[in-house]
Amino acid sequence: MRTASLARCVVIALAGFWGVAQAPAEEPNKAEIDAIRQALEKYQDPYNAIRDLYLSTVGCVHYNGEKIEGHMEYPKGAMGIHFVNVTVSGPPDPKRPNVLIYEPDGKKLRLVAVEWLVPLAEAKERPSLFGQPFQGPMEGHEPLIPKDFVHYDLHAWLFKDNPLGMFSPTNPDVTCDGSDFSLLETPTKMVHTP
Repeated sequence: MRTASLARCVVIALAGFWGVAQAPAEEPNKAEIDAIRQALEKYQDPYNAIRDLYLSTVGCVHYNGEKIEGHMEYPKGAMGIHFVNVTVSGPPDPKRPNVLIYEPDGKKLRLVAVEWLVPLAEAKERPSLFGQPFQGPMEGHEPLIPKDFVHYDLHAWLFKDNPLGMFSPTNPDVTCDGSDFSLLETPTKMVHTP
C-alpha cells in the first residue's frame, strides 16, 4: 500500500508540467507573495531543493502556442525544468508547492516559478490559491504521465516576471534554447466534469 501511495504521489507531482490559459484574476496581496518568496528563497540553489526531496524531471518543457480544440491552451513560451517533491500532499500550501521550476542559464539553473497540483480524485471542487482558480481538470501529460491521471494545477511566476501574468502556465521570457533536454510538449486534453 505504501508503494502504491508513493507511486500516486510521483504521478501527481509529475503532472505539474502543464496548465491552461485562464482569465485574469485579482492579484494577490504583495505582502503574502513576498512572504512566500522569502520562504522559498533557499531553493534559488537547486542543491537545496534536492536535499529537501525535490527531484529533477530533467526535460525543459516548452510550447509552440498550438491550439487544439478540447485541449488545454498554452501560450507560446516555456515552463522550464520541473523539480518535483513527491512527499508534498494534502491541500495546497502556498509555502510548500509540489513543484519548483527552473530555467537553464548556461551551466546553471535559475528558480523562476512554482506549481501546486491536486488530483481530481482528491478535489471536492476546483482548488484555488490567492483567489486564483487552478487550471484543469486535465488528463495526464503523456508520455511522462499516464493519460488517466486527471488533475488540476496552478503555476506562479514568483521569481521571474511574466508578461502573460503571474499565473499563466507558460512564460515567453523563459527559454529552453541550449538545454540538453528540451521537451516541446503538445497541449494535453481537458476533462469535462459533471
